[in-house]
Amino acid sequence: MALAAIIFALSFAVSVLSGLLGIGGGVILAPALIFIPPLVGSGALDMKTVSGLTVVQALSACISGACGHHKHGTVHRRLVVWMGTAMAVSALAGSVASRWVSNESLMILFAGLALIAAAIMLMPRQEAADIDAVSDCSFDRSLALAIAIAVGCLGGMVGQGGAFILIPLMLYVLKLPFRIVIGSSLAIVACSSAASFIGKILAGQVTPDLAVAVTLGAIPGAQLGSVLSFRTKPLWLQRVLAIVIAVSAIQIAIEALQLWNVSHR
Repeated sequence: MALAAIIFALSFAVSVLSGLLGIGGGVILAPALIFIPPLVGSGALDMKTVSGLTVVQALSACISGACGHHKHGTVHRRLVVWMGTAMAVSALAGSVASRWVSNESLMILFAGLALIAAAIMLMPRQEAADIDAVSDCSFDRSLALAIAIAVGCLGGMVGQGGAFILIPLMLYVLKLPFRIVIGSSLAIVACSSAASFIGKILAGQVTPDLAVAVTLGAIPGAQLGSVLSFRTKPLWLQRVLAIVIAVSAIQIAIEALQLWNVSHR
C-alpha cells in the first residue's frame, strides 16, 4: 500500500509536467521510481517493472493531457494522424532493431541530440506568428513524416518517447505555433506510447496493481498541467522545457556512461 501511494504521488507530479510541457515524462519518472521507493523504505523496483510503469504513465498522461489541450482547440488532428501513426510504427521498428545496436552508443547519441534540442529551445522565436488557431496552421507532410519516423525509431531504440526532441523540431523545423505543438505533441506521443504499452503487456512487464496507481496519478496530474499550461506565457514554458530537456539529456548521458563502464570492465 505504501509503495502504491508513493508511485501515485510520483506519477501525479511527473504528469503535471506532461500536461504543462507536452512531454511523456518517462525519462523523469524512471529514475524517480528507481531511487525514491528504497529511500523511504518501500522496497526497490526492478528495471522491467520500472520500464512497464513509465510506459503506463506516458500513455495515461499523454491521453489525459491531450484531452485537456483539445478543449482549448490546440490539438492539430491531421498532424496527429500523420505523425502519430508514423511514430508508432517507427518506434516499434526501432525497439526491434535495438537488439543489434550497442545500447550505450544509442543512449549517448540520444543524449547529445537532447542537449542540442535544449539549446535550440533557447533560441528566439517570433511570437507574432505564434497563433493558436488550428484552422490557420498548415504543415509540410513529407517533413512531418520524416521527423516522426526519425524520432520514433531513435526513441524506440533507447526506450524513450522522444517528445523532448520532437517538440523543438515541430517548433523550429515545421514552424508550428507553440501551444499547438504542446497539445499535438501529447497526442502524437500517446500513439507511440500505445504501441510500447502493447509490447510491455505481451512481455509481461506491466504490474497490474502498480499500473493502476500510476494511472490514477497520471490522469488528474496531466489535467492540472494542461490548465497551468494555458495560464503560463509561452516564453516561460519554452524556458522551463529547455531546462527539463537539458536535465533529461544529462540523466541519459550518465546512464549511458554507466552502461559503457560496466560493459568494458
